[in-house]
Amino acid sequence: MRNCASLGTQDLGSVVEVRGWVNRRRDHGGVIFVDLRDRSGIVQVTFSQSGGPAVHKLADELRSEFVISLSGLVIARTPENVNPEMPTGEIEIAAQELTILNTAKTPPISIADEQEVDEAVRLRYRCLDLRREKLKNNLILRSEITRKTREYLHALDFLEIETPLLTRSTPEGARDYLVPSRVKQGRFYALPQSPQLFKQLLMVSGYEKYFQIAKCFRDEDLRADRQPEFTQIDIELSFAGEKAIRELTNGLLKQLLPLAGREYPDAVPEIAYADAINYYGSDAPDLRFDLKLTDISEIAAQSELKVFKEVVDRGGIVKAINVKKADGRLSRSALEAYKEFVGKFGAKGLAWITIRENELNSPIAKFFTQAQLEAVIKKTGGEVGDILLFVADKKKIVHEALGKLRCAVARDLRLYDPADFQFCWVVKFPLFEKNAEGRLTSAHHPFTQPLDDRLDENTLSAAYDIVLNGVELGGGSLRIYRADEQQKVFAALGIAPAEAGEKFGFLLDAFQYGAPPHGGIALGLDRLVMLLSGAESIRDVIAFPKTKSAECLLTEAPAPAAPEQLQELGLKLS
Repeated sequence: MRNCASLGTQDLGSVVEVRGWVNRRRDHGGVIFVDLRDRSGIVQVTFSQSGGPAVHKLADELRSEFVISLSGLVIARTPENVNPEMPTGEIEIAAQELTILNTAKTPPISIADEQEVDEAVRLRYRCLDLRREKLKNNLILRSEITRKTREYLHALDFLEIETPLLTRSTPEGARDYLVPSRVKQGRFYALPQSPQLFKQLLMVSGYEKYFQIAKCFRDEDLRADRQPEFTQIDIELSFAGEKAIRELTNGLLKQLLPLAGREYPDAVPEIAYADAINYYGSDAPDLRFDLKLTDISEIAAQSELKVFKEVVDRGGIVKAINVKKADGRLSRSALEAYKEFVGKFGAKGLAWITIRENELNSPIAKFFTQAQLEAVIKKTGGEVGDILLFVADKKKIVHEALGKLRCAVARDLRLYDPADFQFCWVVKFPLFEKNAEGRLTSAHHPFTQPLDDRLDENTLSAAYDIVLNGVELGGGSLRIYRADEQQKVFAALGIAPAEAGEKFGFLLDAFQYGAPPHGGIALGLDRLVMLLSGAESIRDVIAFPKTKSAECLLTEAPAPAAPEQLQELGLKLS
């Protein structure tokens, strides 16, 4: 038995047996041509009267997606029929025997080509969708990435250890999926948002190098790169500092990128979180283009533009991006559309100045003196042909709105090569952030090590993210490993000792018995495969994904539970 794509000129004159699906069937009078497909690829098979009338007659019954088994002689294609685009394009199989293993209805999805199909249809008929070349290659790449990850980490003496999927609910930033207990009615397991606590416990247990291809669950609103269940490459190690963990990750990515025909750079820039927000408006900056944010608050506060002055007086900021040589490329209607765009992120408006040879075309220029306009142009690096775009508001709104806008403008004006890969490490994240009530919450999770003894909103942490083209591939941190330090962080978060003992007593107790310094990182496997394969969504790199509303159209999950199931669990629906 041979794989279709393994056949070539080296097999000329051999009788081979192959199996698979009918990809295409073409009847050219006395000869029937069939493209036979299996996971490896496609080979052309010919059925002629000379090969046997019975076989030729049976081949006449073949249709797309029939499952067949056949044997035949490998022969060379005639020169005019050689297909250089096909790995098996120099040969074909002259069929001698044919067995139809199963028939198939006309599929609602075309398998033989990559025609656009509504995603709902693709997800409903996922087993057919997965036969298509693009998705097949994505899943093969995913398999190769997990294989190579295991090889790399095993070679460095890491142990692959599984952690529980049924655990207890702990605060990690998103809603948990809860699983009711039948034997302990009224109590619930939670599916893990990450293996965080268990991998720290493994460090306490003396397993200095751990990894896992871990399944994780978060009950949160979905986006193109989010799913309710996802997979991460989870790594933790003891006695290692931040630099060592990042170098380990660089080494792993250097092994993985060639699987997709890419190379990981020898040097990856590091950007402090504060600089990433200040210059790019995002903690996951896209470095394929410039368009940095420039703060002009001081100049704006001196102008006569009431909106700008009031924002600065209230403690807000005014920032701009300089779109180089955009005059003539960004129309007034485009600028108005961008005004609506930034509104989605809370900005109340968008102002602009177009720099021309002898004038400034702008609805706000009249509110600035000549000296102030010159100062704005100088600070933003403005030149003739540039368009300056301004947002004034609270810091968070300005950064998010302009951060998203710079990416939208760069995409619309094609300011970068979509095939370009630009990595960076974002470091020195804040330990805390304030919620709407003004209380401190964890910026990452409450087990992240602070970089100093202050425990307030200005405290930085030993946290780090690896970013590719504006997408966070993964993140990690050094962890707190002393019970007294962990209790201080809990206290800063408003978690009283009794609550900490109830929720995290097992971790705090473990720290009493010699916990080593440790840290780690988790890379999003789905996101990594998505970016390396060029897919637009992680749904295209997961075998059986959910929709944006967390539904599985294939199995129609979630589904109602039978009354007797609910009764066994002691549950009643309201």
